[in-house]
Amino acid sequence: MAKEKTVFFCQNCGFESSKWMGQCPGCRSWNSFVEEKVRKTAAAGRPDGRVRSCSAPVSLAEVDALGETRTKTGIREMDRVLGGGIVGGSLILIGGDPGIGKSTLLLQVCRQLSLDGKRVLYISGEESRHQIKMRADRIGEMPGSLRLFCETSIEVIRETVERDKPEVIVIDSIQTMYADSISSAPGSVSQVREATAALMMIAKGLGITVFIVGHVTKDGSVAGPRVLEHMVDTVLYFEGDRHASYRILRGVKNRFGSTDEIGVFEMRSDGLVEVGNPSEYMLSGRPENVPGSVVSCSVEGTRPVLVEIQALVSKTAFGYPRRTAAGVDVNRVNLLLAVLEKRGGVDLSSYDAYVNIAGGIRMNEPAVDLGIVLALVSCHKNIPVPADCAVFGEVGLSGEIRAVRSADQRVAELKKLGFAKIIMPLANKNKAGKASEDTGTVYVSDIAEAVRALSDKVRP
Repeated sequence: MAKEKTVFFCQNCGFESSKWMGQCPGCRSWNSFVEEKVRKTAAAGRPDGRVRSCSAPVSLAEVDALGETRTKTGIREMDRVLGGGIVGGSLILIGGDPGIGKSTLLLQVCRQLSLDGKRVLYISGEESRHQIKMRADRIGEMPGSLRLFCETSIEVIRETVERDKPEVIVIDSIQTMYADSISSAPGSVSQVREATAALMMIAKGLGITVFIVGHVTKDGSVAGPRVLEHMVDTVLYFEGDRHASYRILRGVKNRFGSTDEIGVFEMRSDGLVEVGNPSEYMLSGRPENVPGSVVSCSVEGTRPVLVEIQALVSKTAFGYPRRTAAGVDVNRVNLLLAVLEKRGGVDLSSYDAYVNIAGGIRMNEPAVDLGIVLALVSCHKNIPVPADCAVFGEVGLSGEIRAVRSADQRVAELKKLGFAKIIMPLANKNKAGKASEDTGTVYVSDIAEAVRALSDKVRP
């Protein structure tokens, strides 16, 4: 007979304890334990109590290296992030803020797969059939092979999947699913872990691709135990400002592809629309010949993306200057300000500094360092940067401008969009390709040269 007892789970790693502890022994995080009531059932096994063995170890040399078969989703930006399409039997987790468009994106994926003849089952635990139908009508006509199932019991879902044998399943969302063997409420650590384990067995055992929608916490991570992200094959985050029209799909884990790619979408009344040229989209409406505005080039995976870096420098009204950043790490901005003052001879110790990536996009690549520095200098010295000038390069603590990867792709993208003047690292001169061999390219080796180039060589 099942017995119910109270246990404590770590929300980060799922460590189980019979009492509350301040620090988790598993992941060393503080104040991460939550109390839950669980009902333990007898574990299945052999009558003699020994563990059932179904396979034996084999030599790695004897294993056949079979390439995975990918299926196109019909949405190029989604396929780019997934590494070329979905893989049969994979478990894919998609997280994002409420209302960002996770359900809309997956419903569009289901529609495209159904149009290609795939058997798709959309399982919703949060919305009714009528709510999903209203969203589907905005997207477009849905094919008959797309089936809808509103259920939260993982046991009922397993029976339905084994009976109907769909090729793709969508679970919206994992926090609403529950297993009868666990007495705690849906969304708890034990329920999320048990439901994900059951879905993983379905995906691997039947070769079905499973998409899981996950809620996020205030800090932006997927709610529930951290082990949830370790169990799945792919983790995607849907990012963007709810007040802006664009959305970014970013991969943070992918066992079948790269995690450097991003997909760019625009939210419209009829659903999400792919943005084929993110650079042109991000630079639309950019002011020209305004101090503090600089265009830089970042590479996300294999795609160069041009962004506008805005900086505002003003005299501080207090004894301690304020530093604010949006779209970049504020600690990185403080570091660049220190390098600019020490190595570049620009004193900003009594000035407030504000840095923003226009459009709300977030960039973490070091290649935008030089763009941030020159945007600050441009505003401080009131030197407008020409509209046809762009910069990229990593800034080191000694003031050197370090080489960045894919310099030839960056230069080619800038030339294609009409940028005639480029400030780039001298270390990339031999790897920038023929596109940079003209009088409009300025090579700099340190931050002082970059400041002089901004003042002398690239002024309008």
